[in-house]
Amino acid sequence: MLATLFFLSVTALFVDSTGTVQEWLGWTAKIQFLPALLALNVVTVVALVVLTLLVGRVYCSVICPLGVMQDVISRISGLRKKKKSRFSYSGEKRWLRYGILVIFVVALVAGLTPLASLLAPYSSYGRMVSSVMSPSLSPVAIVAAVSFVVVAILAWTGGRTYCNTICPVGTVLGFFSRFALFRPVINTSKCNTCKRCAKKCKASCIDAKNHSIDYSRCVACMDCIKNCKHGAISLTYSRSARERGVDIHEDDKANHSPLSWRGGRGEASSRRSFLTLSASLVATSLVKAQEKKVDGGLTAIVDKKKPERATRLVPPGAKSLRNFSQHCTACQLCVSECPNGVLRPSTNLETLMQPEMSYEDGYCRPECTRCSDVCPSGAIRPITIAEKSSVRIGHAVWIKKNCLPVSDGVSCGNCARHCPSGAILMVHMDAKDEESPKIPVIDTERCIGCGACENLCPARPFSAIYVEGHERHGFY
Repeated sequence: MLATLFFLSVTALFVDSTGTVQEWLGWTAKIQFLPALLALNVVTVVALVVLTLLVGRVYCSVICPLGVMQDVISRISGLRKKKKSRFSYSGEKRWLRYGILVIFVVALVAGLTPLASLLAPYSSYGRMVSSVMSPSLSPVAIVAAVSFVVVAILAWTGGRTYCNTICPVGTVLGFFSRFALFRPVINTSKCNTCKRCAKKCKASCIDAKNHSIDYSRCVACMDCIKNCKHGAISLTYSRSARERGVDIHEDDKANHSPLSWRGGRGEASSRRSFLTLSASLVATSLVKAQEKKVDGGLTAIVDKKKPERATRLVPPGAKSLRNFSQHCTACQLCVSECPNGVLRPSTNLETLMQPEMSYEDGYCRPECTRCSDVCPSGAIRPITIAEKSSVRIGHAVWIKKNCLPVSDGVSCGNCARHCPSGAILMVHMDAKDEESPKIPVIDTERCIGCGACENLCPARPFSAIYVEGHERHGFY
């Protein structure tokens, strides 16, 4: 039930666009392992490690949305005839697990966060849900689709194969779970080697023949306890077992599980009820239709095109491009939550899938702090409305040839009228002729880079004024 609640809560964060769900359940994203680690949320990271040291990889089976999604797919697969007992023990692919973990860590240390985010479970799940909500052929959607296919195939055929061979978070927590105080133990005096537990183990970590469990891969689902007909498996306090002189099984040493043993005490505990909604992702899918605006109902307005910026724009609260790149996991939560349509995934190879700002569909309103409120990784730090009104993320640049007073000789002034910081002043194009059209003059020290001028400029297809980003954000 907890797994279902966490799964639906995290999914709802990406589905809801009103901010209501975020207000109540935003913490479910912030306790995900990688976002908490990048945000330097020591309390959360320590709590997850302590939880693993107590009862094993409960994070993987209950809190991680990608892990729960695999269980949903695996359960659907298990409904097929003659497929209810489809798992079997397989040895640990240690070289693969730790090889991917090394690549993951190196990518983080080198600042290649987009590469690391391809392997992060929470980020992968976020991209999948975001792509379902806003279908497109963008790089993010393609990556999300490929990730889903890989995870789905592995879950359909092998249960938690992705968790125990690819996922770097699973490998890290798997190291700590070897030393968990409470874990399932096989009592050899009751076991008749029927292998029912191994056939039901979605982590493929139970060697029924040798009565051993690889605790580094066990995700603490307790399916083995529920399905054992002889009460031969129970959740046992490891220290008490060792104090009673229970020997460590030799085969467990070979499987790199130094604290596995024979025996156990007590009867098999009842497993928690695991409720899953197999069609939850499908039911929450929504295709947004975009309306075409017309000029007086007679002619279509040409869509705006994105300008070529020398420096990309990132939201207030990001502090700098470097801070944003190093902390962003590309989970797309801020993109899903942005009410103004300003944030969209980057297509640049160096910052692939990380959000960036562009103002064709809207502008960054000074009173909105939604992205900083929802970011779980610290890429966008919390910021107040007062602070946002003075943060300079970029500055406006005027393109003379595109400006209507210059090209068509008509009055405009849209940019100056809507500038929230008063950074644009309209002056006569010919200082000596008071009848000449007025053109904008920009005070770059007052401009905060909100993009109101760029978005509301009537020039098409390129605006006569656009915002150039800053490497480091400042205040005016």
